[in-house]
Amino acid sequence: MNTESAASLFLFSERSRELQTAVARFVSEEIVPAEAAFNAHAADPQTRWSIPPLLESLKAQARAQGLWNLFLPDPAYGAGLSNLDYAPIAELTGRSLFAPEIFNCSAPDTGNMEVLLHFATPEQQAPWLPRLLAGEIRSAFAMTEPDVASSDATNIALPIVREGDEFVINGRKWWTTGAGDPRCEILIVMGVTDPEAPTHRRQSMVLVPMSTPGVRVVRPLTVFGYDDAPHGHFEIEFTDVRVPAANLLRTSGSGFEIAQARLGPGRIHHCMRLIGLAQRALESMIERARSREAFGRPLGGHGMAQEAIALSRCEIEQARLLTLQAAAALDAHGNKGAKDLIGMIKIVAPRMACTVIDRAMQLHGAGGLSQDRFLAQAYAGARSLRLADGPDEVHIASLARSMLKA
Repeated sequence: MNTESAASLFLFSERSRELQTAVARFVSEEIVPAEAAFNAHAADPQTRWSIPPLLESLKAQARAQGLWNLFLPDPAYGAGLSNLDYAPIAELTGRSLFAPEIFNCSAPDTGNMEVLLHFATPEQQAPWLPRLLAGEIRSAFAMTEPDVASSDATNIALPIVREGDEFVINGRKWWTTGAGDPRCEILIVMGVTDPEAPTHRRQSMVLVPMSTPGVRVVRPLTVFGYDDAPHGHFEIEFTDVRVPAANLLRTSGSGFEIAQARLGPGRIHHCMRLIGLAQRALESMIERARSREAFGRPLGGHGMAQEAIALSRCEIEQARLLTLQAAAALDAHGNKGAKDLIGMIKIVAPRMACTVIDRAMQLHGAGGLSQDRFLAQAYAGARSLRLADGPDEVHIASLARSMLKA
């Protein structure tokens, strides 16, 4: 990772620099070489929805080396890093689609652990949080719905009805990432508990164990044909699902507030991982341009390849510095104070990654579209993040309104 200019502008702690070195080594020496085995496991119809033993082995190695829960700023649970200190580490984990889980730093578990830490009671935390922190189970976040524009969180319509000491849930969610993982044991479900309340107080969040009667995983959803097994993105149906009223997070009507608190750091994590993915795509372009010949000379001797490489370097560095600035602002001013910068990076980073990866695919020719390279699946993941955690249009409109008010 080339972050010379970033390092000159942002002072990372000694702990962060040590972890950057260790994570970079682990990704390059342990995880990237294992990608072929992971992909073969996922390609086999008999094993693809099971967990590769090698994954658990690498998780154990990472944890033994202290490369674990690096995203959590509370040293009682994680590495004790600020958002700025964690940002370059998240970038390094983004270089491989498998790396975040190996360090127990993958979505949606990261956001769900933060929700449980900040908004759950000790009694609510006890069955789930310790095992999530240990990487023993997975979780999912059920917010998006097929029948409403879920980019506006106030549209969320799933009814969560109070009946005595229980909540009863009926309806559908989709794009619930991780719900098909055999280790997924707990859902955080957002729905309407008071349809007559003010707009931003209608929704709440409740804890729903996956084993609850009436919870049905309907189907995996694909992104350009990729279903991301064994983790996946799923449609879920809730039919007369009953959970104790004690499973309500915080208070009735807190759903929108919790969602906003959850998504701020998560957007920075997503963007830094995308920068790592784009950086790897650029490095693959450079290698290709040096080693492949066309029309009597190396590809790197052609102007179109030089332009692709140079523009990609510029765009990655721009996105990297903007994302680091957003991380620093989040540390200094909190979610509300960093809102505009977080919106800016969510607009910029996914578009940049899509552009860079597309250039890399073009430079690799037809092979760049195939399973022989990481690029096609990387592009699918990057493209999905122009929609996940709020589509471009929502962030653009919010940023513009903020600027017009100033």
